[in-house]
Amino acid sequence: MAVNRRKKMIIGVIAAGILAAVVASVSAGVLDGIFKKSPAESAKAAGVMDAADAVRIPLKALDSGKALFLVHESEGRQVHYFALKSRDGAYRAALDACDVCFKSNRGYRQEGDLMVCNNCGQTFPSNRIGEIKGGCNPHPLARGIEGEYLVIKRADIVAGKDYFAGKRS
Repeated sequence: MAVNRRKKMIIGVIAAGILAAVVASVSAGVLDGIFKKSPAESAKAAGVMDAADAVRIPLKALDSGKALFLVHESEGRQVHYFALKSRDGAYRAALDACDVCFKSNRGYRQEGDLMVCNNCGQTFPSNRIGEIKGGCNPHPLARGIEGEYLVIKRADIVAGKDYFAGKRS
């Protein structure tokens, strides 16, 4: 009897430990890759307004400094892009592709204040996004601020469609 009670106690402690580890991992963002939202879900949650002439992204959706990855369909191609607020306080936008690695169609990921090329591993500080063109830099997108929105013209997004010939892997 005492052995059964001891086994149950050990199992309970192990289960509580596993539950605590899962909760801590989710809170720390460790499992974001597993439970990652699609760009459409992220856009909707952020309050992005997708009109015929432009995309309007609420500035408050970018204030955390975390990049918001978005997708636009154009002529059967998915044009991937992102927007973020850099550490210097500027709102920035770029295609999720560069002039060098775009054929891999792997884009970028964010690690802290850096955008990292998923193909070659090159890193770029957030305050360079949208400012430098060429090489393995994220290809800049023109953008402006209108009231409480970062505005990217639809024509500028569509102009980047040649960077996305195939499906994203």
